[in-house]
Amino acid sequence: MTIERHHTNDRMSQIVIHNDTVYLSGQVALKAPGASAAEQTKAILDQIDALLAEVGSDKSKALSATIWLCDMADFDAMNGVWDAWATGGAAPCRAAVHSPKLAAPQFTVEIGLIAAR
Repeated sequence: MTIERHHTNDRMSQIVIHNDTVYLSGQVALKAPGASAAEQTKAILDQIDALLAEVGSDKSKALSATIWLCDMADFDAMNGVWDAWATGGAAPCRAAVHSPKLAAPQFTVEIGLIAAR
């Protein structure tokens, strides 16, 4: 059994690959802290695209996504960006969950994703 880990420290890995399945840790908008939910979603999806590309995958191979929102009032703004990203008939299974707090107060959206390689 082979497990690959990328961007790993003592706490976590950003990417884990097992049997051609790519698991991404929850991504927050590192390049857009404190921005609107739409801007944070865009920044996160850009990060996800880069992480998937790094290991030979892409959004067309996304299997499942979990989205955490600090405020469900941001659901439509997040979906506007998500819908533009998840085009081409390859949208993953998805859950959107209200989470009153994320890891730091400047982040209001977090997305975790699983994809095939």
